[in-house]
Amino acid sequence: MSRCGTGSKAATGEYRLGFDGHMYVLAFDHRGNFRRVLFGIEGDPDEEQTARIAAAKRVVFDGLVAAVASGGVPEDRVGVLVDEQFGGEVPALARENGMLLSMPAEKSDQALFDFEYGDAFGEHIAAHGVSFTKVLVRQNPDGDAEGNRVQLERLKRLADWLHENDTAFLYELLVPPTEDQLAAADGDVLRFEREQRPELIRRAMADAQAAGVEADIWKLEGVHNPAEAAMLVAQARNAPHREDVVCVLLGAGAPDERVREWMSTVAAVEGYAGFAIGRSIWMEPLRRLLAHETDREGAVAEIAERYLRFVRFYEEAVRSTAAGDI
Repeated sequence: MSRCGTGSKAATGEYRLGFDGHMYVLAFDHRGNFRRVLFGIEGDPDEEQTARIAAAKRVVFDGLVAAVASGGVPEDRVGVLVDEQFGGEVPALARENGMLLSMPAEKSDQALFDFEYGDAFGEHIAAHGVSFTKVLVRQNPDGDAEGNRVQLERLKRLADWLHENDTAFLYELLVPPTEDQLAAADGDVLRFEREQRPELIRRAMADAQAAGVEADIWKLEGVHNPAEAAMLVAQARNAPHREDVVCVLLGAGAPDERVREWMSTVAAVEGYAGFAIGRSIWMEPLRRLLAHETDREGAVAEIAERYLRFVRFYEEAVRSTAAGDI
């Protein structure tokens, strides 16, 4: 259960942000990845193409249902992150199954955050009864200053509306490197991620907070040691009304080994509350299904197993941390 209040009270600490418990969210709100990468569709899909994409997303959801039916995941931690455009019946089915439901507010494939439905964003959020609303934001504190200012103004408008309407806010933050930052890492993206990105994430979070953008849940890129993860939690919780804010790990479509490394790191830190992972779970099973290398039943089973594999790994990492093994 989320705890949130009105945006006008945020600065005085008269309400508390945050989220109780843990979440294991299967994220398939991707629109460009489905349209272009999986289906090879350029431009806006027609009605038939939209139906095909929606059918693929239903396969992903059925994989999650199969995972829950197996008893391998605590039901109160199961979450769905799906979009309105291609989600079809999934949002309603997620609610019927008692799952945490999150839906995106951002327009897909945009360098700067903007609203998917313009001034009608609130009507669309209210219509689906979400547990929390998600935004994907690309924000580098040393990047385009004017672009950062513009999108933070838009995000404050969203955050204020959400808190005024008692809806929690999931802020997915990506920090792409600037040319100078990448050059400082000799063009090595992995070196940038290790040497520069953790502090850039923290600064981007601080910039959002300073702009009055209050998140209940921060969905963050992976870091490589517990001290960095603790630093990000400290930033997320740096005021009395933010003491219950949590962080969750995103997958970024990374290979299993890297995602597990990130999980092992964040599991050691109080304030991380699970994950929201997508492509690392469903991309390969759907690719094989569309290539007729497997059938629907096989794809559903593979998605269920991949999801459960991450759940088991995360929970084992938490237990190992509690036992002092990490």
